[in-house]
Amino acid sequence: MSPVKSDSFSPAPSRQSPIRKSPSALLGLQCHLCKAQFPAEASYVCGKCLGPLEPVYDYRAIKVTREEIEQRPKNLWRYLELLPIMGEPLTGFHSGFTPLVRCSRLADRLGLSELYIKDDTVNHPTLSYKDRVVSVAATRAVELGFKVLACASTGNLANSVAAHAARMGMECCVLIPDNLEPGKVLGSAIYRPTILAIAGNYDDVNRLSTQVADRHGWGFVNINLRSYYAEGAKTLGFEIAEQLGWRYPRHIVSPVAGGTLLPRIHRGLRELREIGLVEGELPHIHAAQAAGSAPVVRALEAGLDHPEPVRPDTIAKSIAIGNPADGFQVIESVRSTGGTGAAVTDTQIIDAIQLLAETEGIFAEPAGGTTLAATIELVRRGVIKSGESVVVCVTGNGYKTMDVLDGRLTPPVRLGRGFKEFEAWWESTRGAGARSSSSTQPVA
Repeated sequence: MSPVKSDSFSPAPSRQSPIRKSPSALLGLQCHLCKAQFPAEASYVCGKCLGPLEPVYDYRAIKVTREEIEQRPKNLWRYLELLPIMGEPLTGFHSGFTPLVRCSRLADRLGLSELYIKDDTVNHPTLSYKDRVVSVAATRAVELGFKVLACASTGNLANSVAAHAARMGMECCVLIPDNLEPGKVLGSAIYRPTILAIAGNYDDVNRLSTQVADRHGWGFVNINLRSYYAEGAKTLGFEIAEQLGWRYPRHIVSPVAGGTLLPRIHRGLRELREIGLVEGELPHIHAAQAAGSAPVVRALEAGLDHPEPVRPDTIAKSIAIGNPADGFQVIESVRSTGGTGAAVTDTQIIDAIQLLAETEGIFAEPAGGTTLAATIELVRRGVIKSGESVVVCVTGNGYKTMDVLDGRLTPPVRLGRGFKEFEAWWESTRGAGARSSSSTQPVA
């Protein structure tokens, strides 16, 4: 199947999208480093200093209230005024506004009093936080005239790009490393994109994708559309504040891969304060990485401003990016909020996946296990104190990565169909005291 079509695409607006009552507040793009100004086009690198570009808004023109936001559909577009599109949303009408789960049993295990999981394992349609960023990038791609939607991905992004492209009727091509988990490959293939499995790691895939984007003019959500794509990550921060009753927690722990999420959570929380929706001190934002792919955490520990590239070696493949594109911005955000970082082993990651599942019924992929394991480490180090509120960002669903738990879980007890065999098994599980008791407590 050729990944290019020449036919135009003009999707109809959804009834579920909020009606824009005023012109977009998007002014253009600005270099994060030298502050040079650029038009709101498909640009992502400053032509003067090669710094990353980010959208600029006219905050004075944004007059939305808490009450207006609360009355809107429960999706990411409830924050439309702070997102970088010019017209109406074209996809993502069921993406975002995922649960903020108060985790009392897990908090007790960790010695905390107020612990929340921001649960993007149930995000729609592909069960990861990537549905936020792709909703924004795909809409902007159509506005800018792209006909092919594409990405470089470690799995979750490919799933989301393929799903949103299918919904919008766009041609799609996703580039992935050739050793991804089967569940994530299937999670893209079902939507019938063109899948290119590249011999190499994510950084190799990303380099190739940059060349393809430059040569063929495809809309790569995390390359030439990255300025818009990244803004979708702010919605996770917006939701945390709104779901806490329009207040900030004391701590947020975020996974770090390419570096999109953490700095945009920070940016989103600042913007809420800028337009008067939230008051108070910003939370400490902490970076969580796997020890086998921890360039940002190592840079924080070494006092560096830019991470030094590493070659990833970890089960947490969705965050196994050795040269994060936004690593500088992650370090900047962590330091400016008084946060820190933690790198955790694969064993700690798996233990945290199991702990979250057995205490709160949430099944996270290894990236989520990484953030929880890092939180546990930060509690152990005294960075997070028992009486402080903590939000842990869990960004992907464990059903995509079940193979990492092979050999770690108790296998089923196999019995015949007769009741006597059940009774014999049941008796075998009870101690001498339990046999003489009428207790019907389940087996521990």
